[in-house]
Amino acid sequence: MRKNSVKNTRINGEVQRVLAEIIRGEIKDPRIASMTSVVAVEVAPDLKTCKAWISVLGDEKAQADTLAGLKSAEGYIRSQLAKTINLRNTPQITFIMDQSIAYGVNMSKLIDEVVVKDETVEDHEDN
Repeated sequence: MRKNSVKNTRINGEVQRVLAEIIRGEIKDPRIASMTSVVAVEVAPDLKTCKAWISVLGDEKAQADTLAGLKSAEGYIRSQLAKTINLRNTPQITFIMDQSIAYGVNMSKLIDEVVVKDETVEDHEDN
């Protein structure tokens, strides 16, 4: 994979910021969870396509509903993006569910369980 140019990195950051604002404040779809965040955005160098990784705090049904709501609102999101950011092309957005935050929380929980078990084993060995 090619290293992002400074221009492309700036565009990614700006698109991520605007997408987050649109999702948070302008979309009224009840399927989209209130705790939805845009984790990362990768705009293709030709500005034709864009991958947006989103994270949703909630169960799998909330995540699936949010993804469905975002896909149905894609045209509106794209038009708002075009109004806000002046790009040569407004990219076609693909929303991807990002599981990294949930994965991190789960791993942290597992580590805490192992630490507690380890401490109880040490306490029994000391006695």
